[in-house]
Amino acid sequence: MSLPVTQGKTLPDAWDYKGRPAERSKSGGWTSAAMILGVEACERLTTLGIAVNLVTYLTETMHLGNATSATTVTNFLGTSFMLCLLGGFIADTFLGRYLTIGIFATVQATGVTVLTISTVIPSLRPPKCTMDNTTTCTPASGIQLIILYLALYLTALGTGGLKSSVSGFGSDQFDESDPEERSQMTNFFNWFFFFINIGSLGSVTILVYIQDNLGREWGYGICACAIVIGLVVFLSGTRRYRFKKLVGSPLTQIAAVFVAAWKKRDLELPSDSSLLFNIDDVAEGLKKKKKKKQKLPHSKQLRFLDKAAIKDPSVPEANKWNLATLTDVEEVKLVLRMLPIWATTVIFWTVYAQMTTFSVSQATTMDRHIGSFQIPPASLTVFFVGSILLTVPIYDRLIVPIARKVLKNPLGLTPLQRIAVGLVLSIIAMIAAALTEIKRLRAASSNGLTNNPTAQIPLSVFWLVPQFLFVGAGEAFTYIGQLDFFLRECPKGMKTMSTGLFLSTLSLGFFVSSLLVTIVHKVTGNKKPWLPDNLNQGRLYDFYWLLAILSCLNLAIYLVFAKWYVYKDKRLADEGIELEEAEPTFH
Repeated sequence: MSLPVTQGKTLPDAWDYKGRPAERSKSGGWTSAAMILGVEACERLTTLGIAVNLVTYLTETMHLGNATSATTVTNFLGTSFMLCLLGGFIADTFLGRYLTIGIFATVQATGVTVLTISTVIPSLRPPKCTMDNTTTCTPASGIQLIILYLALYLTALGTGGLKSSVSGFGSDQFDESDPEERSQMTNFFNWFFFFINIGSLGSVTILVYIQDNLGREWGYGICACAIVIGLVVFLSGTRRYRFKKLVGSPLTQIAAVFVAAWKKRDLELPSDSSLLFNIDDVAEGLKKKKKKKQKLPHSKQLRFLDKAAIKDPSVPEANKWNLATLTDVEEVKLVLRMLPIWATTVIFWTVYAQMTTFSVSQATTMDRHIGSFQIPPASLTVFFVGSILLTVPIYDRLIVPIARKVLKNPLGLTPLQRIAVGLVLSIIAMIAAALTEIKRLRAASSNGLTNNPTAQIPLSVFWLVPQFLFVGAGEAFTYIGQLDFFLRECPKGMKTMSTGLFLSTLSLGFFVSSLLVTIVHKVTGNKKPWLPDNLNQGRLYDFYWLLAILSCLNLAIYLVFAKWYVYKDKRLADEGIELEEAEPTFH
């Protein structure tokens, strides 16, 4: 039975906007969290409102080719996720989460405003194609492309910085030592996920419809207004926010261990690991306050890094760049052991990238009518979002009870098993996509539409729904499995590392998609192009088959690494060490 927690009027580890100890009754809680939720919903609405329908803007308005448009979209999304790492580093090391959110939201608003202006000024986009001149449309060039890419990458920079800090700053508004506020924090993350999906649904339905029917200037203008409103709401809560001290980036610890090990590469490791510098020696070795860490057992892999913990008598003054504790070294080893799993989950996000690029391009050529209403091609993503929202409760209510009985695991599926299910679903999605594309091309050929890129093929767009459903369900398994894995296995002190590792797999997945499209387009471009500007003359199905084959090979490698991997709690239990309860962390 735990002792009752005595709560004072001020919090020991939180400050208000003037740097005074934060008062519990006048700061934090749901009032502050609601304003942070508001900026996240606006960020999601804005980013997806641009990304999900961007490929049609690039092909139909800017007259770029299908391959170029697809790589532009995936590079934009990849960059925005990769910049989350930069945003997290800046927030942890220099600015803090509040300033990072404020500055990067402003950057994003600037980017979306530039994009909106580019849709209003005629000289910033190429002239429209005439009905009798569809084969020689003038593509965007020069200043038009410069302004377009400036707008997109300013938006990506803003998204990355904002996304890296929003969930963490939200969790800062609740005191984990207070049982009531700890419970409220769990509810905050439930609402956080809900608002992300509300923003997603709004962007793939309402915003896409406005862009296609009222004009891009209206759609992107609403995006610009949304992020500005989100920023204003966020800043209005300044007086009520709780601020935490900078903790430093875990990337610094990893770099310091490698640097210290390299400096002492010529020294001999002692046969007894107890002679290495460890957290018990910190007080005498490093004249610096250091948060007490859980002592980790010495492991025999990656022994080169152990040299970072050798006490070198020739170095008069120790610092983190020439001496690390053995526990710091073991924490870095924990991260390195996760890298094979990290690397083999990247291909899932490459498959995911096709849902915002070539799947939307396919939809533009098909019959999208329900009665007299025509569905915008990018709005098919609603099946994708819906599939995610359906899969989560189905997993909790149906799959977990069955898995508990069959696998004898109280949690149902382990994180690595969940990722494996997601990878299998992504393979099925690519097979479904390839078969649907073959059917679409046959319909185009039998109706004499192969040479007409703008003609509507008499085949229902709902044939594309299975690939959206499978990838959406796969995301629900892979996303949650990855997040659970990285949160569980990352060292306790590296909270931001878990998000960084996860988001980097998304980023690399988009970049791998861009690379594959570029290579395929160059290799097949001259004879029988797989990805021509007129999809009716292409072999997009071969590209999908290629992704299915690569995903199968990746799955086989993943299963080997997953079989080899030993969970941190089991490794510690084998050494007779009980794992300390980590702070609840959600992103």
